[in-house]
Amino acid sequence: MRQTRLFFVSLLLALYGLVSHNSAFAQPAVSEPPSLNAWLLRVHQAARQSVYTGTFVVSSSAGMASARIWHVCDGAQQLERVESLSGIPRAIFRHNDQVVTFFPQSRIAVAEVRESLGLFPDLLKSSDSSIGDFYQLKALGNERIAGFDTEIFLLQPKDGLRFGYRVWSEKKSGLIIQLQTLDLSGKVLEQSAFSELQLGAAVNVAKLTRSGNTDGYRVVRPDLQKTTADAQGWALQKPVDGFKPMGCYQRAAVVQPQATQQGKAQPTMQWVFSDGVATLSLFVETFDARRHLREGATDMGGATHTLTRRIDMWWVTAVGEVPLATLNAFAQALERKK
Repeated sequence: MRQTRLFFVSLLLALYGLVSHNSAFAQPAVSEPPSLNAWLLRVHQAARQSVYTGTFVVSSSAGMASARIWHVCDGAQQLERVESLSGIPRAIFRHNDQVVTFFPQSRIAVAEVRESLGLFPDLLKSSDSSIGDFYQLKALGNERIAGFDTEIFLLQPKDGLRFGYRVWSEKKSGLIIQLQTLDLSGKVLEQSAFSELQLGAAVNVAKLTRSGNTDGYRVVRPDLQKTTADAQGWALQKPVDGFKPMGCYQRAAVVQPQATQQGKAQPTMQWVFSDGVATLSLFVETFDARRHLREGATDMGGATHTLTRRIDMWWVTAVGEVPLATLNAFAQALERKK
């Protein structure tokens, strides 16, 4: 994921504020839902293959943020730009798997390789055929959102290890117009929605391409190496139902004073897991008593949770848009190989 979108939360414009679902205007007609895998593929392809521009808002209990998005698909070429409208000015440009994040105030551009931004309106994180073992799809009716006729679906988890999703998708294309993440009781944790959308809009491809030009910026390329958990000396005692490893990376070493004295730097391992919809990461680094002060859970607001744990001389941070029980299952299962 991409690297996982979770590690780049600060770059992905997801500040928060709670918005509740109001079904008073939903039409009562409900039809049989399509197969889960077919539906997921449809909304995924719509997010990738449609041409659109619009403004989307992410909201939850911790605040609210908005961004402007331009998306173009020309054959195998994917062009996308996401520009923040709130918070620190930043813009993300993607050409296929080449991603550049621009910070205008500091004139820094971070260039990296990612398969996708992992942002709304995309939902599918992998085409795993076992998704149906852990989610079921229900049709809820129809509703008009942001000027578009939509179909409402509930992606409901079959266990307590993942959240549910209420989805409004545009009838003709399948593009997701509004998405709510629901906790285990059905309460809205986070909402992403287009407040304004032009589907099939004429987009100046040449101008959009030029927006990825890094002239005048200092380009930073993060030191990120593919690896395996096994090669780094880590394993899970027991897999967590439905979640499969998506990749493992070793991030740039952070030089600590004691490491400098020893001539060594301390890298961070990121191990990414997904059930095809939800994603989480395990970050493992050397324990530092000055920085790593408290084990346990942290409420970040919205759907994102974090959990920290010390394992001997290592510090583990689990972060993801999943229930705390899921993060705890991973943190407890992680072990250092002998």
